[in-house]
Amino acid sequence: MEYRRLGQSGLRVSTLCFGTMALGEPLEGSASQGFGTDEKTSFAILERALDVGINFLDTANVYGLGLSETTLGNWFAQGNGRRDQMVLASKFRLRVMPGPNNAGASRLNLRTSVEDSLRRLNTDRIDLYQVHLQDVDTPVEETLRAMEDLVRQGKVLYIGASNYAAYRLVDALWTSRHLGLSRFVSLQAQYSLVVRDAEREYLPLCEHFGLGLLAWAPLAAGFLSGKYRQGEAPPEATRLAVEQGRMAEFDTPRNWRVLAEVEAVAKELDATPAQVSLAWLLHKKSVTSVVFGARSLSQFEENLRAASLKLDAAQMKRLDDAGTLEPGTPYAFIRQMQGRW
Repeated sequence: MEYRRLGQSGLRVSTLCFGTMALGEPLEGSASQGFGTDEKTSFAILERALDVGINFLDTANVYGLGLSETTLGNWFAQGNGRRDQMVLASKFRLRVMPGPNNAGASRLNLRTSVEDSLRRLNTDRIDLYQVHLQDVDTPVEETLRAMEDLVRQGKVLYIGASNYAAYRLVDALWTSRHLGLSRFVSLQAQYSLVVRDAEREYLPLCEHFGLGLLAWAPLAAGFLSGKYRQGEAPPEATRLAVEQGRMAEFDTPRNWRVLAEVEAVAKELDATPAQVSLAWLLHKKSVTSVVFGARSLSQFEENLRAASLKLDAAQMKRLDDAGTLEPGTPYAFIRQMQGRW
């Protein structure tokens, strides 16, 4: 397993980060029953992650309304130094319970959220605490000062952002510098072969300001797994079959062209489309780690090979070109004049 420095911090994380959104089987009768992973399987996957050198786990208080964090906490309680071998990332901001102050990035919700997460996770610290989504109603200074307090108390070691507009992220970095507060060390952003909007602003931003980029949804809700075929209904029980309307997001000529190229490269390398899609991200210099999930040990094992899969320059170019991002304004003009944006 390869390890990369997370932004400008001294923290080193594995290039594959296990995303734990599906950990824990919801209670019977729950709307999400059947789409989680029971505790026994969850523990088996986590043990395997530890065995192969994955040292990076990502969760959030909203995943399963706390169930993911609780499952991780139960695994940490098994002992044998599990907790200290892992870089634990969690997130707050989205609503977990009703009430006017139980959502957002306010000092109050931040304080409540971190204490609840620490209790569920059975730990005294969260290594990387991330704002799950920018909050346009809360001043950025309020959020950063509250996070600084948690850093000083040792309850949080590093802070990060997720799902921020570029202007808001730069504003947060400037505010941290101006006020002498802890700064974000990472950005968790959606990035895959078919969702490449991050290339317009976020990749250049992360390189310029020294943020580690954590790519989420690297398989585009499973579209890049190779399970789907153009003109056919999604296979039963797959994510794009269950989440009504999601398939329409990906059912475009461009995306089917990307998938065809992924499958061609996979055949050349005796690999799976999922492995090639993950490996493509790992070959991008801006990407620190790829956040991937798994609902079974076999699925986890399949994705693992991406960490060692090598794509040559020609294969990377074919994949890049298959889904080239349309620059838009003003990026097309900038590229025309300078060759890049």
